[in-house]
Amino acid sequence: MQMRIDMHGQVICLYAEVFDLTVLGTLTIQRASHVEPDASGSWWADLSPVQGPRLGPYQLRSEALHAEEEWINEHIF
Repeated sequence: MQMRIDMHGQVICLYAEVFDLTVLGTLTIQRASHVEPDASGSWWADLSPVQGPRLGPYQLRSEALHAEEEWINEHIF
């Protein structure tokens, strides 16, 4: 899990249940993307909530989730 801590002590990370994040303080959780299928059953990762691209199509949801995580780790961190 990658985390970024700004000069004000705010921690930014891709949410995961690796450990209890509440130990860091009050949480504010915001959606970074939408991973959803289209009418043909292909999967897309729409990163518009963080001003990112729409990635896909992928055959498997897990592939779209992986692409989403890679993009966030590369561009947010």
